[in-house]
Amino acid sequence: MSESNTVIKNFIQKIIDEDNLSGKWSNRVHTRFPPEPNGYLHIGHAKSICLNFGIAEKNNGKCNLRFDDTNPVKEEDEYVISIIDDVKWLGFDWEERLYYASDYFDQMYDYALTLIQNGDAFVCDQSSDQMRDCRGTLKQPGEESPNRNRSIEENLELFQRMKNGDYPDGEKTLRAKIDMSHSNLNMRDPVIYRILHASHHRTGNKWCIYPMYDWAHGLEDSIEEITHSICTLEFEDHRPLYDWYLEKLDVYHPQQIEFARLNLNFTVVSKRKLKKLVDEKHVEGWDDPRMPTLSGLRRRGYTPLSIRNFAEGVGVTKRDSIIDVVRLENSLREELNKTAPRVLGVLDPLKVVITNYPENKTEMLEAINNPEDENAGSREVPFSKELYIEKNDFMEDPPRKFFRLGPGREVRLRYAYFVTCTDIIKDENGTIKEIHCTYDPETKGGNAPDGRKVKGTIHWVSAEHAIDAEVRLYDRLFKKENPEEGGDFLDALNPDSCKILPDSKLEPLLLEPESIIYQFERLGYFKKDDVFSSNGNNVFIRVVSLRDSWARMMKQGSGQ
Repeated sequence: MSESNTVIKNFIQKIIDEDNLSGKWSNRVHTRFPPEPNGYLHIGHAKSICLNFGIAEKNNGKCNLRFDDTNPVKEEDEYVISIIDDVKWLGFDWEERLYYASDYFDQMYDYALTLIQNGDAFVCDQSSDQMRDCRGTLKQPGEESPNRNRSIEENLELFQRMKNGDYPDGEKTLRAKIDMSHSNLNMRDPVIYRILHASHHRTGNKWCIYPMYDWAHGLEDSIEEITHSICTLEFEDHRPLYDWYLEKLDVYHPQQIEFARLNLNFTVVSKRKLKKLVDEKHVEGWDDPRMPTLSGLRRRGYTPLSIRNFAEGVGVTKRDSIIDVVRLENSLREELNKTAPRVLGVLDPLKVVITNYPENKTEMLEAINNPEDENAGSREVPFSKELYIEKNDFMEDPPRKFFRLGPGREVRLRYAYFVTCTDIIKDENGTIKEIHCTYDPETKGGNAPDGRKVKGTIHWVSAEHAIDAEVRLYDRLFKKENPEEGGDFLDALNPDSCKILPDSKLEPLLLEPESIIYQFERLGYFKKDDVFSSNGNNVFIRVVSLRDSWARMMKQGSGQ
């Protein structure tokens, strides 16, 4: 953390400072990150991970990793494994404190019995629809269940039978007996347990009743002796219920604190909607490089540092807002500009023949690895008679302000020579097949001894030495700033979110391991993927562009 950020404290740290001054928790700080294993973690979770583990680190405290596995219908071991991998990848360590809500199912059941014995819970026969109809509104009180005044003995017997599997799904629930006229709808006799005849990924078929999240949440925090239970803002209205359960049971009582969740434009972070993208094959999978999942971002080339810096940079507030995804991209750009080696790659190749260059000659030219890092040194790149350049670096009839290659025009080849276009070779359909140039051998390294200047510098690769590769230009998955606004979010999918360039030509250095992220000069940052193209070539994916191109497109689209 920078020195300036140590001075500016978020409101949660201020609460902790006040607690430490008062001795409220005996100067302890113990947080937890509690994901539900029903999907892969996404960038929104990263903020919560960084906050919970970060708060613990900054205060010499502890942070637990705990899986809230209270819904066996949607939870799988696959998700548990992916979540563990993601948190480790971000660089956080929960030491031996890996817990599951299912670790506490027996204790939660016993606590429910206590609530019934104290007259604070009852078994209800109403269906979910009937409960919804009787719940009331913000302006009208709800109606009490006809089962609300069952005796304690009858409730204990019925709850035992629920546990024993005597009833089908949905026939009965256990509900808290609070207040059906409470101004907070969450306090109107909420459900504590529901019947689910489903196998659990850890407990198997031991249970057929499962706790609701609001019941489990506070008890898990209490059992683990959490001090500050940090939640997203949607749980603010649930805090009175969190407190009510713990007060009625007279058990250790953590403090729930809410903060605004992370919302990004051009992005969907609902796990249900992300799962829909995967299940309906709109994307390759949870780790598709276009997905906002941490596994997708990792495959894309995002680094733990870039995500942690982003999470810290957006801050912690009590007010919902939408963060520009450019801030996430810029966090990565800032890091890669300092660390990524520069290389040459041609994505959409056009052959260039240098007619006055000697046949069968190859010379090695010095190229800078990273101008931002003086210790990165240089490398040698091969140069020969036949090269590849980008098709869009040549125009047969260029406008006045086009400073790249055209008939009779001279440009600089990066790290190489000045070349001048002398001829254009076309096929029978009139398509440009290759261009012929001459080079000035006196301009080696890119400077003319006579002092003449050229306005254009373009990149290239030697045709003889180039690696054949497929390059995938991944872009934003959605074309609308708010994909969920005005209809089905699938209608906002960006049809150009993945452009495949099957015939790219890359510098031979790029046979290095895929863990290295390179800057393809003038093009963006790229890395080798762990898949191969249909014809067996290496696949390189664009991690992030050199600059934000969407800002310009959005401005043009608005007519500004």
